[in-house]
Amino acid sequence: MKKILTVFTPAYNRAYTLHKCYESLLRQSNKDFIWTVIDDGSSDNTKELVALWIKENKIEIRYYYQKNKGMHGAHNKAYEVIDTELNVCIDSDDYMTDDAVQTIIDYWEKNKKDSLAGFGALNLFESREVIGSEFPKYLKESKYFDLYKRHKIKGDKKFIYRTECIKKYEYPIFENEKYVGLDYKYSKLDSDGYLLGLCNKPVCIVEYLADGSSLNMFKQYKNNPKGFSFYRIENLKNPKGNIFYKFKESVHYTSSSILSKNKNFLKETPCKILCILSIPFGYFLYRYILKKSK
Repeated sequence: MKKILTVFTPAYNRAYTLHKCYESLLRQSNKDFIWTVIDDGSSDNTKELVALWIKENKIEIRYYYQKNKGMHGAHNKAYEVIDTELNVCIDSDDYMTDDAVQTIIDYWEKNKKDSLAGFGALNLFESREVIGSEFPKYLKESKYFDLYKRHKIKGDKKFIYRTECIKKYEYPIFENEKYVGLDYKYSKLDSDGYLLGLCNKPVCIVEYLADGSSLNMFKQYKNNPKGFSFYRIENLKNPKGNIFYKFKESVHYTSSSILSKNKNFLKETPCKILCILSIPFGYFLYRYILKKSK
């Protein structure tokens, strides 16, 4: 019988911590899943380590290697090869709760419908404390954008997507850059009219490592200005964004445009007046990024 879920893990020189994810998958109460590892150009022993686990044959593992393209490039590869109904990304420094697969399958079997692109579940710190807030009890479905801007949900959440939906869009690749915001795709699904179901159960335990993207955001800003400019432009197109949201995005867009030396940034923004007003603030943010990323 074809498995319903793919757990995929982008990995770049994370052999030293990848075992936590693997061991959590071995502990799953339900083995109805495939683990797909996207090796994004690692120079450590990731390939040999995963080959050893494949040989153990305790769970179904698929391994793919590609030249380093960054997290979003690894996601592109994952969505290219995944053939199960559902998929969820578990980062190489994170791992799953012991009943995560069962929780995902149970929720989907009870709630699946064409209007849902997938559903959200909870992340935990290693202390087992919920990251941020739970979903409101009264809220059963929501668009991704509304979760954070309208319902004021706090903290990282884990999103499980229908593969046929998430495959519709591809992250752009910019030469010599390695970052585009992953929620670009999620906002596109909002625009398509899809909702997300909400499950107030934990499925992932998150560890914020010193070499992780979450803790190196200023360097990400500095090293990937074209990717961030693209991401901000997409956010500015969001019809649900209010004036304060769009001004903030304009400030970030202006800052990234200065970093990328894009002289045409005023022509390319959909919010030209806001962009003009944001220039002094964008320049200040540009200088702040340079200072923080040294």
